[in-house]
Amino acid sequence: MTKALKKYFPIFAGPTLLAFLIAFIVPFFTGLYLSFTKFTTLTNGRWVGTENYAKAFAERSGFVHALGFTAVVSVISIITVNLGAFVLAYLLTRKLRGTNFFRSVFFMPNLIGGIVLGYTWQVMLNAILQHWDQTIVNDWHLGMAGLILLVNWQLMGYMMIIYIAGLQNVPPELIEAAQIDGASRWGTLRNVTIPMVMPSITICLFLTLANTFKMYDQNLALTNGAPLKQTQMAALNIVEAMYKQVGKQGVAQAEAVIFFVIVAVIALIQLRATRSKEVDA
Repeated sequence: MTKALKKYFPIFAGPTLLAFLIAFIVPFFTGLYLSFTKFTTLTNGRWVGTENYAKAFAERSGFVHALGFTAVVSVISIITVNLGAFVLAYLLTRKLRGTNFFRSVFFMPNLIGGIVLGYTWQVMLNAILQHWDQTIVNDWHLGMAGLILLVNWQLMGYMMIIYIAGLQNVPPELIEAAQIDGASRWGTLRNVTIPMVMPSITICLFLTLANTFKMYDQNLALTNGAPLKQTQMAALNIVEAMYKQVGKQGVAQAEAVIFFVIVAVIALIQLRATRSKEVDA
C-alpha cells in the first residue's frame, strides 16, 4: 500500500499542488515583495522599504479606523452568531416536529451571495428607518447594527448545521449518567454537552472569525463605508486604496499584508485556545 501511494501520489496530488502554487503561493510572495515597493504594474516596482507600512498606519489612510471598526463588528458578530446558532441547534436536536424543515429554512440565507444580501438588507432597513426620517447611511451606529444583523442572518444557519452535527455525536450514555447523578439540565449542558461539542465550537469560531474579518461584498452593498467612511471595514479600505486612489497601490499592498498577519495571528490564538478545551469521547 505504501509503495502504491508513493507511486501514484504525483498523479493525484500533483495538479492540486500545482494549482495551489500558482493561485496562492506565488501571488502571496509577489504581493509581499510589492508591499515594499512603489508600483503601478507588477513589473515597474521601485523599492521604498517600509515607507508603505508607515503610510498605512498614517491617519489619512483610514486603515487604522477601518481595522478598529472591523474588530468591533467581528467581535459582536462572532458572539451573537455562535450563541444564536448553538441555541437553534440545541432546540432543533430535541424531538420536535418539523425540525428538518426549520434546519433547511435557517440554512438557506448562507446560499445567497453577499452583494444580493447587502442590497436586500439595505432596502429592508431603509424602509423601516424612513419612519424616523433616517437611512442606514445617515449614522454609523445604524450602519454597524445593519452589518451585524446581516452577518447574523447569513451565517447563523451555517453554524447551526455544524453545531447540530456536534450535538448529535455526544454519547447518550454520558447524558444519562449525568441525569442519574442528579445533574440539572443546565449542569448537564455546561459540564457534559458543551465540553463534548468543543470541536464544533472550534470550527464555528474559526469560520465566523474568518468570514467577519474578511467581509467585503456585504459592506460594499450595505453602506459602502458611509457616512464619511465611518462604516468602512478593512477589506473595503484596502480595495479602495488599490483601485481608486492614484499612486497608493504599494500602500494598499502593505495594508493587505498587515491585515493578513493580524487575521492569521488571531485565528491561530483562537484555534489553540479552543482546542486546549476539547475532550475525547
